[in-house]
Amino acid sequence: MSSVRRFEDLACWQQARELTNFIYNLTTKPEFKRDHGLANQIQRASVSVMSNVSEGFERGTTPDFIHFLYIAKGSAGEVRNQLYVARDLKYINEEELNKGLNLAKRVAGTIFNFI
Repeated sequence: MSSVRRFEDLACWQQARELTNFIYNLTTKPEFKRDHGLANQIQRASVSVMSNVSEGFERGTTPDFIHFLYIAKGSAGEVRNQLYVARDLKYINEEELNKGLNLAKRVAGTIFNFI
């Protein structure tokens, strides 16, 4: 691995944190909050991006790190999918959808470039 000593210094983890905070703020909206299943699922998926980056990094081997980065990237895709569901159900508006999609795509792209 590179000279990065803490997962907190990784751009992909920082972006995943930003995505997670955005998702948690979205799911506090009354329309979204009532759908406990979807709110929980999208929250868990966003946290999974952060968690898999940190877990893979802390394992200390390149193969493990790469494996967990792929899982994190998949979780970012799951967040994007759930954002579309939230939009279709009118829990979020188009601007919120686009911001969430952009955050999720950005972190997925950073992860992919890191791999």
